[in-house]
Amino acid sequence: MNFSVLQFPASNCDQDAVHAVRLLGHSARLVWHKDASLGDTDCVIVPGGFSYGDYLRCGAIARFSPIMKTVISDARAGKLVLGTCNGFQVLCEAGLLPGALVRNRSLRFVCEMVTLRVEVPDSLFTHGCPEGTLLRMPIAHGEGCYFADDKTLHDLNHNRQVIMRYADDRGRIIPEANPNGSIENIAGICNEGRNVMGMMPHPDRCSETLLGSVDGAKIFKSMATALVSAAR
Repeated sequence: MNFSVLQFPASNCDQDAVHAVRLLGHSARLVWHKDASLGDTDCVIVPGGFSYGDYLRCGAIARFSPIMKTVISDARAGKLVLGTCNGFQVLCEAGLLPGALVRNRSLRFVCEMVTLRVEVPDSLFTHGCPEGTLLRMPIAHGEGCYFADDKTLHDLNHNRQVIMRYADDRGRIIPEANPNGSIENIAGICNEGRNVMGMMPHPDRCSETLLGSVDGAKIFKSMATALVSAAR
C-alpha cells in the first residue's frame, strides 16, 4: 500500500509518520504542501506539528495550501485520510470533519501519555480493536480541546462517529482522564462517510517498542487492512 504524508512548513511529525508506516512494510512518501497532486497513493496522512506556525488558528492557513484542494477532493471521493494532532485541526478547518479544536481548558500546553478507549471497533481505523480496547498514546498540544455544538454532538453519537475517547486505566470515561477539556472526552472522530478520521493523540509516536508503546501501529495496520480489503 502507498501512503502519502503531507509536509507543511513547521510540520514536525511527518518523518515520524513515514517511519511508522514503513515499519509495517508499506510505502510512504512525503508530499510538499505546494504540490498539486498526491501522485499514486492509496491513503493520506496529515501529520502533527505547527503548520505555518499556528498563526491565526491551528490549521487555518494550512487548510488553503494547494495540496489540500486535492486532499479535499479525494476525501470526498472516498480516499482514506488520517489527521493526527495538527492534522486533526487542519481537517476540521478544511470542513472534512465537524467541530473545532480550541485552547486546552487549562490554557497550558499538555505533553503526556494518555489512555484511549475504542468506541467503534469496526471503523477503517480501528479494525482488530474490540469495543472497549484501551490504547496508550502520547499527546502534545495546546489547542486540543474538541468542541461541537449540540446538534453536531448528537449526530456524532447517533452515527457512531466518535471513534475514541480519553479514559482512565480502567476504561472509565471520567473528567480526571480528560487531558484538555474535550467535550465528552472525545479524542478522535470520523466523517459521515467513515473514510476520514482525526485524532489528537500521536499514533506515529508509539508504533514501536523503543518508544514505550506499539498501540499506534494498530491504527496504521487497520488502515492497511481496509485498503487491502477494498482492493479485492
